[in-house]
Amino acid sequence: MPAKRFTSVWSREGAQRAAPAREQPALSRDQIVRAAIDLLDAEGLDALSMRKLGARLGAGATSLYWHVAHKDELLELVLDEVYSEVLVPGPEAAAGWQDTVAAFAYGLREAILRHPWSVALVGVMPSIGPNALTAAGRLTQAMENAGFTGLTLDYAVSAVLAYTLGATTPEAGWVTTVGRSSGDAEEWMTNMRDQLKVAAADHPEMLARFDGYLCLDLDRTRHLAFDYGLSALLDGLRHRLHQPDAPAGQAARPGPRTPDAA
Repeated sequence: MPAKRFTSVWSREGAQRAAPAREQPALSRDQIVRAAIDLLDAEGLDALSMRKLGARLGAGATSLYWHVAHKDELLELVLDEVYSEVLVPGPEAAAGWQDTVAAFAYGLREAILRHPWSVALVGVMPSIGPNALTAAGRLTQAMENAGFTGLTLDYAVSAVLAYTLGATTPEAGWVTTVGRSSGDAEEWMTNMRDQLKVAAADHPEMLARFDGYLCLDLDRTRHLAFDYGLSALLDGLRHRLHQPDAPAGQAARPGPRTPDAA
């Protein structure tokens, strides 16, 4: 049986623009996307269905299917709308490459934390909509202007995206978990402390560190943790920028340390 061929809503949109005009439906695509995001923010990814969205809009499925052929196309649209919140300076802003990387990383983190369900779509749904391509294009152009070239440019951009998603994914999980709990973050942490007291009885140092977090502003602490990791990544990229590239297909590995190199 042949594999199902993937088609993107963005390629279908291009075909529609080339086709003869036809009567517009009562609902606009923007209305559908906005309602879908509101539903996702309120109830999460599992709650989204075309029937439920249609009921929320007070419309039949026909109005939705004029714009989206199926649920996957809708998910492409809502994901690109999330990327519209990632404001990356363009060439006209004359921002340095590190400022551009920071704008991308912080912007994507903040967008995901506003819409925690979106983290499950990044890397699963193709990010080839206009907003995603604009953000990625500006990031890539800034790093190319800095001097990253060839595969090194791809590696550097991938490192920024990997760090941002890797650091933000557990944050999004935390936001979702606290949001679904009956109490606030402080209550959740107190309850977690009671569980940890039993589970980590043989690791008192871990319990002591956890107790140290109870008096901290958790949102600020998470922000500072992200900032620390991003600063470390930028330090590494700045160092790598001035290093010779490894031969194609060969990973660059640090050599063994010797007493003289210490």
